[in-house]
Amino acid sequence: MRTYRGFLDRRRSDRPLEEYREPTEQEWRDFQQHFELRKVSLGTCGRPYGTPCKHEHACIRCPVLQIDPRQRGHLIEIIQNLRDRIREARGNGWLGEVEGLQVSLDAATVKLNSLKNTPADGRPQLVDLGMPVFTDNAPTPQLDTGEPGLPG
Repeated sequence: MRTYRGFLDRRRSDRPLEEYREPTEQEWRDFQQHFELRKVSLGTCGRPYGTPCKHEHACIRCPVLQIDPRQRGHLIEIIQNLRDRIREARGNGWLGEVEGLQVSLDAATVKLNSLKNTPADGRPQLVDLGMPVFTDNAPTPQLDTGEPGLPG
């Protein structure tokens, strides 16, 4: 515990003091609002706090959109709509529109496929990490007592 405390003290001494002050009411409201603004129709925007949406709210194309599994039906409707719009654009010779819509369709399809491994109730998927394998030639870990010069 002393080692960890020492680590924290050293880290804090290296950082500017203003980073450890209490936020103002306005800063706290801005912080909370950021997370409210991350909620979109298909799920949650995963962009970091304090950053603007660099994709101009083209969420279906954005790699940081985290799809809510309960929105699967909505995503399927969007994909069908994109297919219809691509057919219309091709029929009218709007090749630039076809290209842009195809990018959105491809991204939406990838997002739909990613939902295949996600439980419908939104819980994170469990990952089997397997059992660790220990070998005889592995060094024995030494515990740090926090006292210089003393072994674990």
